[in-house]
Amino acid sequence: MNGLENWTVVVPELFLACAAMALLLFGVFRKDNAATTVAWLAVATLVVTAVLVIGAPQGTAMGAQFRSTDFGVFMKVLILAGSALAIIMSRSYMERENVWRFEYSVLILLATLGMMAMVSANDLIALYLGLELQSLALYVIAAFQRDTVRSTEAGLKYFVLGALSSGMLLYGASLVYGFAGTTSFPGLATVFNSGEASVGAVVGLVFVIAGLAFKVSAVPFHMWTPDVYEGAPTPVTALFSVAPKLAAIALFVSVMVGPFRDLLQQWQQVVVLVSIASMLLGAFAAIGQHNIKRLMAYSSIGHVGYILLGLAAGTEDGVRGILIYVAIYMVMNLGTFAVILSMRRHNVMVEEISDLAGLSRSQPLMALALAVFMFSMAGIPPLAGFFGKLYIFMPAIDAGLVIPAIIGVVSSVVSAYYYLRIIKIAYFDQPSENFDRPLGRDMAIVMGGSAILLSVFLVFISPVVSAAGSAASVMFR
Repeated sequence: MNGLENWTVVVPELFLACAAMALLLFGVFRKDNAATTVAWLAVATLVVTAVLVIGAPQGTAMGAQFRSTDFGVFMKVLILAGSALAIIMSRSYMERENVWRFEYSVLILLATLGMMAMVSANDLIALYLGLELQSLALYVIAAFQRDTVRSTEAGLKYFVLGALSSGMLLYGASLVYGFAGTTSFPGLATVFNSGEASVGAVVGLVFVIAGLAFKVSAVPFHMWTPDVYEGAPTPVTALFSVAPKLAAIALFVSVMVGPFRDLLQQWQQVVVLVSIASMLLGAFAAIGQHNIKRLMAYSSIGHVGYILLGLAAGTEDGVRGILIYVAIYMVMNLGTFAVILSMRRHNVMVEEISDLAGLSRSQPLMALALAVFMFSMAGIPPLAGFFGKLYIFMPAIDAGLVIPAIIGVVSSVVSAYYYLRIIKIAYFDQPSENFDRPLGRDMAIVMGGSAILLSVFLVFISPVVSAAGSAASVMFR
């Protein structure tokens, strides 16, 4: 591959970076009138970037530190879709709260650029650069509603704990480099394939796993998640629950089954333990929650546990199951947060689960969409969430992880309690005061579209499974 072709591999990232800078300058010159225009231009930028990602050639670039594959294309398209929908869902809320600024959309673009760099990283240094670009933008976004104590506190907690996790990741990477002599993924794979890994490299790997576990909010590095989810502006919480999580999961998978695949016996036990702890904590800790954003935080921890169970299998089918699961998870989460963003009375957001009482009588379509999302998250067939868990549990059982898979099924049954409780409140409790109307076209489209996709998943399950299988096979060539 010649130099020109090398650069064509990174055209989507270069376009996104240049567009983000251009929109920043545009917003500065337009000043206070630019927020909505920049937001829609940012959405258009993300759509064009997704087209470029699909059309870009595959290969390596930048001294083989950047790698484009089918796996990267699959995850990048999901990340770009999640970021675009998060911007669309943010507008009405941010305008009501008087914090609608053009910088918000630009920060999401820069965070998305970091996420794409994470997914395509082919070196521990490139991995860290992408991670920090994403994190620095997200720290600011978490505290974007700076006049609110809760938002400022959420941003500070995320920053402090994020810095700690980055330090652990860097320390682990330095140990791996010290004992393996390289930071490139192909180089590490060659070193670990040639013989027994040293104790120092394994210790370094454990620190890398700890740093990545923070980014996906897995137990025991989950402590920031409920507070940040509750304190950050709700559209920001919606963003956090989708795009950064997908990028971190992609990074986790590409690191574990890429350069460290031959150390499966060493890291599998750690990932299984983290998976079991995440599934159990996500199932039981959410039961007593009254704030729906905190409940979604613990729910996300549980879902990460299921995803890590697929990773622990260490097989191509396990990775395929992860890709199918994250695609379904993104749709479920965005739809649920569209409902949460529609929970407002007298132009003020309400976040208590009890506020959903009697929703089926005042807004039956919204209640129906919420029921679809909750049933899908609980894994009730024939909705998409059932197939997501099926494609995770089967590879785990095939890999001999029978007990963790049984624990996963039990956790899923326990978590069904609080999902079904929300449906019970919406359909059978005495009605409380109605939510404000209209919902807004943006929310209605996201809510309705997500509910339809989850309901008719069987119709297009074959192309999703085929695309996920093709993306997963790249990791095992």
